[in-house]
Order: sequence, then C-alpha cells, then structure tokens
Amino acid sequence: MTHPKLTIRGLTIRSVMVPLARPLVTRVVTIERAPFLLLDLQTEEGITGRTYLFGYIARGNVHLAGLLRDILALTKGDRVAPVALHAKATKGLTLMGHEGLAAMAVSGFDMACWDALAQAAGLPLATLLGAAPGPIRAYNSNGLGLIAPEAAAEEAQALVAEGGYDAIKVRLGRPRLDDDLATLRAVRRAVGADVFLPCDFNQGLDPAEAIRRGRALDGEDVYWIEEPIVYDDLAGCARIARAVETPIQIGENFYGPRAMAAAIAAGAADYMMPDVQRIGGVTGWLRAAALAEAAGIAMSSHLFPEISCHLLAATPTRHWLEYVDWAAPVLAEPLEVVGGQVRIPEVPGTGIAWNEDAIPGFEVEL
Repeated sequence: MTHPKLTIRGLTIRSVMVPLARPLVTRVVTIERAPFLLLDLQTEEGITGRTYLFGYIARGNVHLAGLLRDILALTKGDRVAPVALHAKATKGLTLMGHEGLAAMAVSGFDMACWDALAQAAGLPLATLLGAAPGPIRAYNSNGLGLIAPEAAAEEAQALVAEGGYDAIKVRLGRPRLDDDLATLRAVRRAVGADVFLPCDFNQGLDPAEAIRRGRALDGEDVYWIEEPIVYDDLAGCARIARAVETPIQIGENFYGPRAMAAAIAAGAADYMMPDVQRIGGVTGWLRAAALAEAAGIAMSSHLFPEISCHLLAATPTRHWLEYVDWAAPVLAEPLEVVGGQVRIPEVPGTGIAWNEDAIPGFEVEL
C-alpha cells in the first residue's frame, strides 16, 4: 500500500473558552472554563490534521499560538514526516528551551501531523501505530474537586453512573487531613467497595506532609496517590514512594521522555502518566512508552482522551485512560464511553473533528 505524500501548507489556530460542566476545584487552582487552542494543519493535498492544546489559563492560548506560528514558518512546504518535523521544530525553538510552552507547541504540531498522516493512510491512528483499536479502560475524572463530603458523595455516584465506570478520581489537599479523610470515606460509602479511587493532591504538599498524609491513606483503600508534591522534586517523590505503601503516580508534567527517564532512574514513583501535550506529542509518547516497558512501569494518560486512547492502545504497559469531557462541546463526535471503557473511533486519523456550529459561541480573540 502506498501513502500519498503530504506537504504542509498552513495552520489555522482558533482560541476557545469552554465552560466545564463541573468546575474543578484543586489545591492550587480552580478551573471553571477550559482554554483550548484548536489546530487545523492544512496540506497541499487537501488533508487536514486536527488536534487541540490546553492553555490552562486564557493567556496560555495566546502564548502557544505565537510559538505555533513560528513552527509553521519553519516547516511550511516540508513533507509531513512527524519524527523529522518533531526534531526540526524542537531545534528551531532551542533558544526558547525544550520545556514549558515551547514543548507544548511542538507537541501540538506533532499531534496534528500524526492525525494527517493517519488520515492519508486511511487508518485510525491506533492502527497506524500497529495497535488494535479496541476498548480502553478509563476512569472518570470529571469532578470531585475540593468540595464538602456530602456533595462529593452525591457527585461520586453520578460520575460512576455516567458511563458505567468502576474508577473515579478524588482530589485531595484540604487544609486539614481529617477533612480529606472525611470526604474520601463519604465517597467510598457512596460508591461501594468495588470502585477504584485514585486520589490527586495536585502538587499541593511538601514531602514531609505528603508522607504523613500518604501513610494515613494507606488504610483507606486508595488506588494511587497522584502528584503529592511539586512535579520536579524527584528526590522528594522518591522519599514518598519509599515511605508510603499506596502506589505513587506522577508524570503529567514530564517535559519529554528524558524527564521520564530521570524519574525512573530516581525511583520517583510506582506508576507514571505522561501528558501528550507535554511529553512531546505522539512522537514523544511512543518514546516514553518504550521507557515504561523497559522499566516494567504501568503507564496511564493525562487529559486529552481523544488522542490518548489511540496512544494507550499502542502502549505495552497500558494502565488507565483519564477521561474528561471538557472538549466535548467543540467536537463533532465526542468519545463514547460504555461500561467504563472508551471506544476508539473506527475512522481515519484520531477522529477529532470540530462542531463548527458551536465554536463561535466559545471563540475568543487571540
């Protein structure tokens, strides 16, 4: 089978602010509207690769857009060869650094390139990567922020029911440990013993407090403890992992596979969950998955379920997909979740297409 040669022609960038169905209250930030940057990578051959980036704050979209325009200027007229373009874009932004916004911009460009390539091949991205696009086990991460125990218990029941989930994420990090425990126990009573409860501190603790709270959670049937401290303190994470019985989960803030390699070498966590926007897009994810396989570490995803489901299908140590519906209002065909599993779309590419009728209601000026 021959694949058509694709040549980069242009990049359309749109900024939207999408209200969350359930505002997310964490230890460090409250998110009520999600800033997304919608990317359409046009080729001379008429195929358009699509993806989106998460700006975290409204100005984040503006900063990312400028870097993406620089990448387009660097690559316009080039053949769509994602590995080569990833290297070229990374080198072109070297003076900006290989982390932070520069890494996110390269990741977004890479994701759009892979979507275009999979469309040209007439295959779902998962299939292009050599995987079978079957169902992917997911947990519902659409809520359970720092809210009162009674509200958390009610919300937990709704989250389980939404897609037949057997796992939901609980955010922790209230000023008092007793309040965290009260909420966690209320959620457990509400959903029963058979639902997995990963917990997330969103980098809100210091190592000593993380050990204190982690040991308190050891008897609470918690599935994992996520990001207890600031993401780049690998030595501190390793101390916690040694001191706490409950598995420690980190990785959403790894900027590229080298950061993940350093975390593995430090023994910083039991589980790892890269974020496709930070790890380097599809290209970076595949390299991170190889590291996880070599180390025997279970690997989950962070956000971006529409593309992460394809990537997890090709991940040897696949663990859990984090499901959020934040982008659903701007998508033509949101992901389907049945029995707690995401169905990978059986269409060429990632399956990302825009709800053009809805976008004007969310669009903001760049």
